[in-house]
Amino acid sequence: MPQLPDFVRITSLHTTIVLDCRRRVPAVCYFGKVLSAKTSDRMLADLLTRQEAKCALVEEVVLGLTPTLGDGFTGNPGLNVDDGAIAWSTAPKLVAVEQPNSAEVTFISVDETRNIELRHHLHLCTSSDVLSATSTIINLGSKPLCVDDLAAPTIALPDHLTKIMAFEGRWSAEFQTRTIDLFLGAYARANRRGKTSHDNFPGVVLHTPSTSQDSGECYGFHLAWSGNHRTRVELLPEQRTYVQMGELLGRREVVLQNGEHYQSPSLHVSYSAEGLNRMSQQFHRFVRKHLLKSQVHDKPRPIHYNTWEGIYFDHNVDELKTLADLAANAGAERFVLDDGWFKGRRNDKAGLGDWTVDVNVYPNGLAPIIEHVLNKGMAFGIWFEPEMVNPDSDLYRNHPEWVLQTAGNPQINFRHQYVLDLTRQEVCDYLFAQIDAVLNEHPQISYIKWDMNRDINHSGNQHGVSAIHAQTKAVYALIQRVKDAHPTVEIESCSSGGARIDFGILAHTDRFWTSDSNDALDRLQIQRGCSYFIPPVLMGSHVGPRDCHITGRHLPIETRIAVAMFGHMGMEMDPRELTPEETELLQAGFALHRDNRELIHQGELYRIDENGDSIDFGVVAADKSAALFAYNSIIETKRTQPRKFRFSGLDPDAEYQLDLAWPPKLFEYSPSILQVFPGQTYSGEILMQMGMQLPVVFPQTSLIFKLQRV
Repeated sequence: MPQLPDFVRITSLHTTIVLDCRRRVPAVCYFGKVLSAKTSDRMLADLLTRQEAKCALVEEVVLGLTPTLGDGFTGNPGLNVDDGAIAWSTAPKLVAVEQPNSAEVTFISVDETRNIELRHHLHLCTSSDVLSATSTIINLGSKPLCVDDLAAPTIALPDHLTKIMAFEGRWSAEFQTRTIDLFLGAYARANRRGKTSHDNFPGVVLHTPSTSQDSGECYGFHLAWSGNHRTRVELLPEQRTYVQMGELLGRREVVLQNGEHYQSPSLHVSYSAEGLNRMSQQFHRFVRKHLLKSQVHDKPRPIHYNTWEGIYFDHNVDELKTLADLAANAGAERFVLDDGWFKGRRNDKAGLGDWTVDVNVYPNGLAPIIEHVLNKGMAFGIWFEPEMVNPDSDLYRNHPEWVLQTAGNPQINFRHQYVLDLTRQEVCDYLFAQIDAVLNEHPQISYIKWDMNRDINHSGNQHGVSAIHAQTKAVYALIQRVKDAHPTVEIESCSSGGARIDFGILAHTDRFWTSDSNDALDRLQIQRGCSYFIPPVLMGSHVGPRDCHITGRHLPIETRIAVAMFGHMGMEMDPRELTPEETELLQAGFALHRDNRELIHQGELYRIDENGDSIDFGVVAADKSAALFAYNSIIETKRTQPRKFRFSGLDPDAEYQLDLAWPPKLFEYSPSILQVFPGQTYSGEILMQMGMQLPVVFPQTSLIFKLQRV
């Protein structure tokens, strides 16, 4: 056996992770600010010394990358397997360490008694400081090995982190944050909806009580997986804290024969010593470098017009041409034909699965509307929901056996649709053929909105086995098959809004529909929560109707435009409702977005700490040369004057010209600072340290400030 190191380090520019291998189980013993060579292994060994506790084990069990029952771990084991014999108590021991460079390491452990190999791969991205980590189990034996659970590497954390930022929500209110005090025991969440979900995003943040957006230590965790998943943050009685995340497997979803392996979804971790903004910026840099395709990253993201809230299922070619005219006049650059274009689809009760153009609505096919859109200078996109089928469809009538189901249990009604069993190759072949035919007939289609609108309640496949794991892999493969056949087509991940937003699906798609709610006040919270992990360039954000179709709230168009500005911007309404004044404002808003699109999509996002009255943030160019900051009043301040607006992320030694970029006109009952600063210059340090007095404005007013270094 080769000599094993006592400690292993991986390092990036700002972060060091040290793993303790002295007890033949790799375990995180340090994860934080970059360490210099002055910190030796001897120092680490001395400072990690723990004594035998009263009425406890003589030597406490290692909190390893995969703690197990065989090790005697009394927290949550990271591995549960069953071979019908003794594998349930597996305890792999470290046998080899492979470290090809200073940022990457693989640990190989083996349980020779149970014929199991366990691998942990950790890679610390040198450009973003984000850790990516996976666990892999290999069956070395002759017996089938059922994998009930294999978490991504378990990360032990420092004991001064006492706050948990959780992410929860519902349809049209995704990414709501809640802060919970760390407690003795476990904060544990499990998602069984068969998709990432609206209510249980696979992410969590741990931080200190004093951590703010711009200061303090924090650790963000995200599991790159679009199926069932679990999250656990546990404080053990001996004052050890760990985070453990992984796929939530159904019984016998993964059974390994000899030589076969199962790899956990990748866990991504971002550590920051400079607050929550830095943590998010690192995630954003990782996404841009490793997940966002160059064909998307290297060109401006076109402003969308989506037909859904404009016409729903009421398709008419002449009316669609009118909508295209109005959208192009407003400044839209892509026209997306949403649900309702295919056979029998006059409502949500029929048609899913029959992906051919409805000749009763489009007697000459899609060509006339596509040509009209292209002639208006817009790209053309189209909506699909491939994973679903309506019982009222030719597909279901011909193949009722093609749906996920469990014997003896009636299908649960959910939006009049069932889930197709994508673990059947013939189903995937059929769906690919249908999508491929539409794209081949209309090569001008450059965009797909790929939707998924229900939970998977009965996940049994044709063999009666729970199939969420295989279904999720099949979704990835089908999307990638479409992309490979049509490499210029971009694909949006939508799932009733934000129910499938994660790094796993992002490896195969190009945009997220952040939420079905276009209510600007809802969107401020949703987009803020999403931004902890997802950069604005990926967040679809549309200017919705005057009266929101979900909340009924009536919001001024200036505010709706300002909120949609900070994402992949678009509009989703019936533009025939617009007054001439509103059309001018929309044109001005889209023009402002186009002028600052590179800054919004490539700059660094800075959230400003919440104050209860407003939701504020900004984007700053990487070289600090320019910035856009948004003040979004929610409720009227309880004082006679609002608080000062303190900018963030600027160069303190630079001077900036400060101007009001939005709205074009603003009613004020008396002169304010808005008449003082336009065209004037101010030091970065004073804008950040003292801040700017805000004017008194009506609630639900948004102001966007532009800063340019001089």
